[in-house]
Amino acid sequence: MRVLMFGWEFPPHISGGLGTACYGLTKSLSQIEDLEITFVVPKRWGDEDLPNITFVGADQVPVISKQIQFDDLKSKIQYYELHSQLIPYLGTAEYEALKAEQLATENCLVEVTNEGKFVLGGGYGSTLFYEIKYYTLAAEALAKELKFDVIHVHDWMCYQAGIAAKRVSGKPLVAHIHSTEFDRCGKTVNPLICIVEKEGLMKADKVIAVSELTRSIIVRNYGIDARKTTVIHNAVEAFDYSAVETSKPYSPDKIVSFLGRITMQKGPGYFVEAAGIVAEKIKNVRFVMAGKGDLLDEMKRKAAELNLSGYFEFPGFVADNEISKLFLSSSVFVMPSVSEPFGIVALEAMQAGVAVIVSRQSGVAEAVKNVVKVDYWDSVGLAEAIVELVENDKFRKKLAVKGKAEAHKLLWKHSAAKVYKLYKSLAGKGE
Repeated sequence: MRVLMFGWEFPPHISGGLGTACYGLTKSLSQIEDLEITFVVPKRWGDEDLPNITFVGADQVPVISKQIQFDDLKSKIQYYELHSQLIPYLGTAEYEALKAEQLATENCLVEVTNEGKFVLGGGYGSTLFYEIKYYTLAAEALAKELKFDVIHVHDWMCYQAGIAAKRVSGKPLVAHIHSTEFDRCGKTVNPLICIVEKEGLMKADKVIAVSELTRSIIVRNYGIDARKTTVIHNAVEAFDYSAVETSKPYSPDKIVSFLGRITMQKGPGYFVEAAGIVAEKIKNVRFVMAGKGDLLDEMKRKAAELNLSGYFEFPGFVADNEISKLFLSSSVFVMPSVSEPFGIVALEAMQAGVAVIVSRQSGVAEAVKNVVKVDYWDSVGLAEAIVELVENDKFRKKLAVKGKAEAHKLLWKHSAAKVYKLYKSLAGKGE
């Protein structure tokens, strides 16, 4: 069985949990003998590391073009058709100059190479919507050439590509929803993203949600038929932490850690508020808030205002090899997310043998038992849970041991088996 898969990011070039999930799932899928996967990313870097997966960069897919000479411009302009609209391309200097001008809303400028390939960065900057359009054009071209049985797309950036591939091939479409716009932004959603997200979910033949929490959101907010959705929880790879060198722990005191994007969705403010309460009760504790995000500076100010500067470390972005050290140096790991579709990082901390606290407003909370669960907004309750785990060694160690055993059972190979079963059902090759 052949699968054409679209994803916006893939390790080692990732911005968050989406890339981690794509890697874990596709790695396990690639080990199923009957499966052949072609994974399309916006930009192929060359260091994507999965030997059994064929990677294609959308930036390497040439598209049909024609050249027209304009008398008033001493250069050729290449036009590419996009939804029956014409998109001009000029030389670099002219492109940058015209890009700054006010253009008709139905046109946008496209930068291409001499081979007629789109220039794609695969990031999340101001040109994201344009890049999604180019990615979609490349996806359509690929879908006309490749042979495949099922289309699988990850999150809203790739939904238009999946729809285009389905349109030209007639093959069934699986939309994998890892995070909704309502998770990321709460009530201040981007309506354009919501439109794209809803259309992709509506036109999909099957929708995979990473949690019951996520399924309830798309059913309630987008009117998606619950009967065409299935919940397949995220997971972790089997990993042996015993070989990790931890000779340089963050502090000799008890460490309470936070790891993730420091943004509204992840609830960092509640973590700092709880830290302030904890610091009034016990002194041999330190807090590490690892990660980057738009609220990082605000969290530093908040910690200073609460006289917590001596209790806090803000190491910024933490590389993969340092994440293991952070976990193993921690007594308690906290994930106080406001709205978390799943929360793989909590499973990773459990797997490392750390006592974990998660918000009840997270998908992982429905998948595991051996963690402490609190409401994200309850800073007092969070603080009480931290104090209990820090001071009660017996309880903390018992929770950590049970949590580690539980996490070792929640592996990607089990999630991949469920996805494979879904593929076979859609392709008419068994249940």
